[in-house]
Amino acid sequence: MSGVLLLEQALNGLQFGLMLFLLAAGLTLVFGIMDMINLAHGSLYMVGAYLVAAATAASGSFWLGLTAGVAGAALFGVLLELTVLRRLYQRDHLSQVLGTFAILLMCNEAVRFIWGSQPVLLSPPESLAGPVALLPGFDYPAYRLLIIGVGLAVALLLWVLITRTRLGMQVRAGASNREMALVMGTNVRVLFTALFGLGAALCAVAGGMLGPLLAVQVGMGESILILAFVVIVIGGIGSVRGALLGALLVGVVDTAGRTLIPMAFEALLGPEAASNAGPAVASILIYVLMAAVLFWKPKGLFPSHG
Repeated sequence: MSGVLLLEQALNGLQFGLMLFLLAAGLTLVFGIMDMINLAHGSLYMVGAYLVAAATAASGSFWLGLTAGVAGAALFGVLLELTVLRRLYQRDHLSQVLGTFAILLMCNEAVRFIWGSQPVLLSPPESLAGPVALLPGFDYPAYRLLIIGVGLAVALLLWVLITRTRLGMQVRAGASNREMALVMGTNVRVLFTALFGLGAALCAVAGGMLGPLLAVQVGMGESILILAFVVIVIGGIGSVRGALLGALLVGVVDTAGRTLIPMAFEALLGPEAASNAGPAVASILIYVLMAAVLFWKPKGLFPSHG
């Protein structure tokens, strides 16, 4: 095992973790402040990716497509909150799960009707198609470096928004004590709508940036939604800081584990164990991580409550 391989897996994990953070940040705020389980969050990621792909194909520019797709997804999230999700706030969690799962299914069928069942092509900018020499003998894809840069920039902007603005103050108050925030005069309707729009925009950024690496296809939001829930459970519900740390942990552990565990199995138990048991163990590694964190800190690493 070489240092170059470890560095490459660390960068891949950082890139994936930052994109997971963009999904988990909106999800944890909605869950922490509104006490709402939103299974339709993965659909915002899928719709955002499709909008970015469609806008990129129409304009011929990835950057214009990304901007238009993010704006369209934010508008879709606001309309979804105003028309449907607002009716679920006072319902129990079972009703929220059933209602948002129905929205997820309807979004899948709507996307299938508009764009078809086949994956949609989304290519990265031509200027970022090649590798970049980071160290002697170590080249890394330029587009993955762009994803890392965008993820860090968005995380910084989100930190400024949460810690340095009035909206962020209301969000933090709502996450810590929702009832007290209501008593102190927080406009709950506006806050909830703004959060959904922000969460949808973050999902679209993640979908648009990961689209050239992963397939833009129907149902792409379900698998990554599971990872987003793992992230917020590890980090602590309602905590943006916890979502960032949890996303980085999940990203690094999941990415590195899928490469390093089969290699370790091959060295210790032989090629057959590496091909059969290695991928299976690697796929459950993040759930083992979640169980370990919950055993140590049942409320997550950085819970906003208490």
